[in-house]
Amino acid sequence: MTQDLKDYEQKKQRLFLFLCGLFLTNALIAEVVGSKIFSVEQLLGMPPVQIPVGGQKLDFNMTAGVVNWPIVFVTSDIINEYFGRKGVKQISFLTAGFIVYTFGVIYIATALPPAQFWLDVNAVDDAGNAFNINEAFARVFRQGMGIMLGSITAFLIGQLLDISVFNWLRKATGGRYIWLRATGSTMFSQLVDSFVVIGIAFYVFGDWSLKQIYAVGMVNYFYKGTVAILLTPLLYIAHFLIDRYLGEKNAEKMIRAAEKSSYQ
Repeated sequence: MTQDLKDYEQKKQRLFLFLCGLFLTNALIAEVVGSKIFSVEQLLGMPPVQIPVGGQKLDFNMTAGVVNWPIVFVTSDIINEYFGRKGVKQISFLTAGFIVYTFGVIYIATALPPAQFWLDVNAVDDAGNAFNINEAFARVFRQGMGIMLGSITAFLIGQLLDISVFNWLRKATGGRYIWLRATGSTMFSQLVDSFVVIGIAFYVFGDWSLKQIYAVGMVNYFYKGTVAILLTPLLYIAHFLIDRYLGEKNAEKMIRAAEKSSYQ
């Protein structure tokens, strides 16, 4: 193996590890914080917008997991672009496995008997009200169990749809229009993801009504779709940086190989 080829293989491996680490880390963070629902209006200091949709008025309430979830689907598109269908499937199933492992450890942690001094030290909150920190700890983290089941289902369905649509668009356009295959695949896959994850987490395992599922799902999808469009320049920046890191010829070689493997 020549030195140039060796350097290329090392750079290729480092790039894959970095992208996989970025994908996995952000997916896990989104799962852990996803049980919190926050108000966008309050964050921006605005009154509830009350947008009329489907016979009801919607506010911008979203799961906290959407904050960094766009990084996941942008990274997914970059992995697909350079490493093909196989690369994205590998990291998607690996991430799903680590999500299960993470929540398994969390479940065990919430079941451990609390130390009395820990309960005593945290017996009141900042306002002086009685506070059971062990119950709060368990309630916050175990609420994420429904999120986990919904997210794994939605995540895998969404990723498989994203992969299929991304590669179909790449083939249909002859490898042109990065923005179209990246944004188009994300818009389609996140339509499914936005409703499946909330439906399982808060309807099947919670007490939300279908109207609440619809309301929050629509807001989440609107957010994800808007962010997917706004982050399109980031894909081109990532391409530029990766092409410089690998060298244009090597980057083009990887893209062509990824296309070929994805069409098979």
